[in-house]
Amino acid sequence: MSQLVPLFVALPLLGAAMALILARHRLMQVGVSIVTLSATFLLAVFMLYVVDTGTPLAVSVGGWPLPFGIVLYVDRLSALLVAVSSIVLLAVLLFSVGQGAADGDEDTPVTIFHPTYLILAAGVFNAFIAGDLFNFYVGFEILLVASYVLITLGSTKERIRAGTVYIVVSLVSSLIFISAIAVIYGALGTVNMAQIAERMTELPAEVQMLLHVMLLLGFAVKAAIFPLSFWLPDSYPTAPAPVTAVFAGLLTKVGVYAIIRTEMQLFHDSDLDAILAIVAVVTMIVGILGAVAQAEMKRILSFTLVSHVGYMVFGIAIASEKAAGATVYYMVHHIIVQTTLFLAVGLIERYAGSTSILRVKGIAKAAPFLAALYLIPALNLGGLPPFSGFLGKFALFDAAAEEGTALMWVGVGAGVVTSLLTLYALMRAWNLAFWREENDSAETEARIEYLTSAPDADLQTRRRAIPRIMTSSTAGMVVIIVGLTVFAGPLYEICDRIGQELLLPISLVQLEGVEQTT
Repeated sequence: MSQLVPLFVALPLLGAAMALILARHRLMQVGVSIVTLSATFLLAVFMLYVVDTGTPLAVSVGGWPLPFGIVLYVDRLSALLVAVSSIVLLAVLLFSVGQGAADGDEDTPVTIFHPTYLILAAGVFNAFIAGDLFNFYVGFEILLVASYVLITLGSTKERIRAGTVYIVVSLVSSLIFISAIAVIYGALGTVNMAQIAERMTELPAEVQMLLHVMLLLGFAVKAAIFPLSFWLPDSYPTAPAPVTAVFAGLLTKVGVYAIIRTEMQLFHDSDLDAILAIVAVVTMIVGILGAVAQAEMKRILSFTLVSHVGYMVFGIAIASEKAAGATVYYMVHHIIVQTTLFLAVGLIERYAGSTSILRVKGIAKAAPFLAALYLIPALNLGGLPPFSGFLGKFALFDAAAEEGTALMWVGVGAGVVTSLLTLYALMRAWNLAFWREENDSAETEARIEYLTSAPDADLQTRRRAIPRIMTSSTAGMVVIIVGLTVFAGPLYEICDRIGQELLLPISLVQLEGVEQTT
């Protein structure tokens, strides 16, 4: 069974090669991409069943024995995140196919997009199943190269500028990460995470703290944790709608995943939990205050993305089984909901010719289905019962309440305030862009005059037709969002088992019988 593990990376890389070869055949490129991501999803679901009913799977690629071989490791968390990522990547791919069919190569040159997109998928999957830190680093670098190409598609001045900031920040993060790997190898003689977990206690406390802080800094940039989140709100809104959606849904979560592995399995006796909790609180509050001050929908969502990463970091800081399970559940929820909201905003931009809530009016009456595609994920992200956003936040708050410290209660209070302000920011956008009519009173306009100085408040593009496949892919994601609530019980049971598993360091016993493959 372990022989199937490398397919998580091999399938998208093979698909990218085929898509590149078929650059002159657009329909065949699309077919290859859809088949590749569908096959990966089915494989991930099968692997999730296997590891949930059995034990984690590990394989040493290339036939090299431990600790020299590149170990790929699949447990419940890895398999679940690969499955969710495959769904998101597939939905965004279908959205982009519709956009490409309608607009040609104006925003997303498809001959470049498809192979780059599959390479991005390979980087995401590789990061999720990496069993050693260097392979983890390789996954991040694959993401970096592919995401830089995607974020600059169209080669407009704004995208090149945003891409430059993104690449510089990512390179700094990667430099910190690779430096940490070098120090870890020098101190412990290995980069295998199972061996690191067993040998870490042999190091002096100050060396452990240095390694811990270096890894945490590198991952915090990628996860967009305040104050290292300054790059995100200006970078994501400039990219094409499908690219922004997949970045918002997945890329920061790879950073959060790295922090989960680091904090819970490498440094499980952490001295930084209190600092992480404080950082989480500040990230929540600063991020959502930024969202409230925005007038452009993609910027609003970018700031809410930062603030809701704070919930996940708060769950990590609680460091209990219940909190770990709740964090994973909230991560799954946020990947799907945040992606769907960006897709919905992409539809709004095509329909209204703008994403500024000062310019867009009357969508609820003119396009009620489009209004529903925005409203359901918006209410979910705001944490309104009975949606998955409420369930995930309640589980996090319950875990914090069990700890009972003053800092935990501060975190709960910050989480409640952030949730209310999220609902305010998203419902204000709803009231202005969907409910407001062209003949609204001057009093209404005066109440929102303070937003006219916000970035991109006067943003205007042009109206475009919305292909049915773009609407269908967004609607499919909304159905999945509803499913997160309807099937919250079985999903949360899996997440609860993941939480129990995460608080146990990766054991070498699990890897002693590791299979080797060439």
